[in-house]
Amino acid sequence: MKFTTMLRGALAAAAALSLAACGINSVPAAEEEAKAKWADVEAQFQRRANLIPNLAEIVKGASENEQTILREVTEARAKATSVNITGDDLNDPAKMEQFAAAQSQMSAGIGRLLASFEAYPQIQSNQNYLAFQSQFEGTENRIAVALRDYNEAVRKYNTTIRTFPDTIGANIIHGAEPMVPYKAVTEGAEAAPTLDMTSN
Repeated sequence: MKFTTMLRGALAAAAALSLAACGINSVPAAEEEAKAKWADVEAQFQRRANLIPNLAEIVKGASENEQTILREVTEARAKATSVNITGDDLNDPAKMEQFAAAQSQMSAGIGRLLASFEAYPQIQSNQNYLAFQSQFEGTENRIAVALRDYNEAVRKYNTTIRTFPDTIGANIIHGAEPMVPYKAVTEGAEAAPTLDMTSN
C-alpha cells in the first residue's frame, strides 16, 4: 500500500513537471509580463499627453505661428489619446501601427513647437516653460525606457511560444499568437526632440 502511494506521488510529480515544461505556466506568465509592460508604455504616453495643457498656458502669449502649431499639437493629442490598445490588441499589427502613428504625430508637433521657441528668448527664460521643458524631456526618456522594456517582454513571450517544449502548451492549450513589438512609424520618432535652449 505504501509503495503504491509513493508510486502515485512520483507519477503525479512527474506529470506536474512535464506539464510545467510544456508551457502550461510559462506562456501565460510571459504574456502577462508583456501586457504589464504595455501598461507602463500607455502610462508614459498618457503622462506626455497630460503635459499638453501646461504647454498651452505657456504659449498663450506667443505669436500666431506658435498658436497654429499649438492647435496642431492639441489636435494630435486628442487623436493620440483616442487610439486605445488593450492587452488583446497586442497581437494586431494594424492597431499597433495606428497607435504608433498617432503618438509619432504628437511627438513631431511638440518638437516643432519647442523648436519654434528658439526665436523667443522671453519664452525660453519663462520659469513655467523651463519646468515644462524639463518635464517633457524626462517624459520622453521614460517613454523610451518603457518601450524598450515592453519590446523585451514581447521578445521573451514570442520566444517562449516558439521554442520547445513551451510551444506545445502555447499552441495546444493556450492557442498563443505572437505579440507585436512597438515600432516607430517615422524614423527617429522614438527619440526625444533635440532642443536648443540657448538664447540667440
